[in-house]
Amino acid sequence: MRFQNRTHAGQLLAAQLTVYAKQSGVRVLALPRGGVPVAFEIAQALHAPLDVWVVRKIGAPEIPEFALGAIAPGGIGRAAIELIDEASVLHTRTTPEQLRGILDRERAELERREQAYRRNRLPIEVAGCTVILVDDGLATGSTMRAAIAALRQRNPARIVIAVPVAASSVCQRLSQQADQVVCLFMPAWLDSVGQWYDDFSQTTDSEVCELLRQAAGTGASQAN
Repeated sequence: MRFQNRTHAGQLLAAQLTVYAKQSGVRVLALPRGGVPVAFEIAQALHAPLDVWVVRKIGAPEIPEFALGAIAPGGIGRAAIELIDEASVLHTRTTPEQLRGILDRERAELERREQAYRRNRLPIEVAGCTVILVDDGLATGSTMRAAIAALRQRNPARIVIAVPVAASSVCQRLSQQADQVVCLFMPAWLDSVGQWYDDFSQTTDSEVCELLRQAAGTGASQAN
């Protein structure tokens, strides 16, 4: 089975998360950009607040799609969390100078996206809450691992990973870090997330902001 688009994937995924519907203390956080349309459908179905959790992949210099790790916000007054896979750095022969340059660029982009999406809004409170962390699919899982590590610093009661598709080995690793992993399809090997979608066109910053605005308009971004 393939997903028509991210909206369709989100609707199917929401049907597997109904146990969390209308529960006090449930929050839905999306990894932008692609995770936002998926998470929007989940938040609407569960009547839960929606927010973004900005994480950036650290791509190799010559092969940007190959992940060396990821960077995530550390929280107010804290440095960003950087997870680097040293084996991948060695494999791609990335020099320390190259890695520093990539990290500098990604820190700047992380800050830009935080400002663009939030527009002076503070992040929703997640301490003591069940947080459903959503993306449109996982190839290596490095970005999601960074997201979980950063989120743990905010003291949620429970972290649930929800994705339409991910490699089975990735789901297994994430289950050791998160409290629950909900994934519709877990192939043994995943070349790219896009191969599971009929329409995998890039989600834009304006689309992210519009979905967050719609969620706020329906009350989904207000703590219940």
